[in-house]
Amino acid sequence: MGSLVCVGTGLQLAGQISVLSRSYIEHADIVFSLLPDGFSQRWLTKINSNVINLQQFYAQNGEVKNRRDTYEQMVNAILDAVRAGKKTVCALYGHPGVFACVSHMAITCAKAEGFSAKMEPGISAEACLWADLGIDPGNSGHQSFEASQFMFFNHVPDPTTHLLLWQIAIAGEHTLTQFHTSSDRLQILVEQLNQWYPLDHEVVIYEAANLPIQAPRIERLPLANLPQAHLTPISTLLIPPAKKLEYNYAILAKLGIGPEDLG
Repeated sequence: MGSLVCVGTGLQLAGQISVLSRSYIEHADIVFSLLPDGFSQRWLTKINSNVINLQQFYAQNGEVKNRRDTYEQMVNAILDAVRAGKKTVCALYGHPGVFACVSHMAITCAKAEGFSAKMEPGISAEACLWADLGIDPGNSGHQSFEASQFMFFNHVPDPTTHLLLWQIAIAGEHTLTQFHTSSDRLQILVEQLNQWYPLDHEVVIYEAANLPIQAPRIERLPLANLPQAHLTPISTLLIPPAKKLEYNYAILAKLGIGPEDLG
């Protein structure tokens, strides 16, 4: 009977995949992949020669195609293999369940049809970000949103914590047919963020390294300059805290704790 396991390959080629995820790839009848470059794809085929690259389902040669259609085609290809009785693996860049709807959709469909389906975690861009920037998010907490979702809905950030905005390169894009934003859309985002953060507040554009020989991109700039920044599909915007944490005196009193007790 067919089965499905969605695994994450991590961010850096070969070095960040778990032993268990690699084993699933090695022993699979068929592997579907969504990886960032040819180096990663060739590395994967050395582990298992029967690899199908899901990139083929994206728009090609100037074609305008809704990404929902792309994702549906990817899921159908994966499920066809499961239905054919194959031990199927879907290998995705980073963490297979973070900003990766194909894995969630495929697992849900496979389980609904009575097949075994699960996910194995991988090292995500967020995990790399904390390490590369030397930040412990436990010190003040953090919030995390997809950039367009943050713009479209009434999310209220806490300026005493770190704020992560993912997929900043397509901020404000709603058609699911484009892979870039515009300076005008980014200016709208800056004006939105200015409700909580001053325009001269330092923000960070972060991109994790894909290869061990590469360095991560860590570009610091004032919030006001974001519309002119160079962004790529893997860019993430980190907004550090703009205010200090404030004591909740009412709760502290109920607990019998004074601010001095918290160091």
